[in-house]
Amino acid sequence: MHLPTLVGVIPGMSWLATKMMGGKMEKLDIPPIGEFVELIHDSGGGICACHASVEMFDLGEDDFVPQLDGILTVGEFYERSAGAQIIFT
Repeated sequence: MHLPTLVGVIPGMSWLATKMMGGKMEKLDIPPIGEFVELIHDSGGGICACHASVEMFDLGEDDFVPQLDGILTVGEFYERSAGAQIIFT
């Protein structure tokens, strides 16, 4: 098990880690996640979820932001994004 996973099982640590990440993002002038997603979407960027991760965590489209363009396998992602600039994978 990785250290972040171990720390996550300690009561209150998940909240603390989230709070710390929020503080670091604010210092780096990174917008909050919701605002960041809207910025990407409004700029014409596509937002896709990884099919394997969705299956592993038993998620569905209702668990994601409305801006989600789809849940794709790796192959579907590379096929759909052929010729495009990929920012995150």
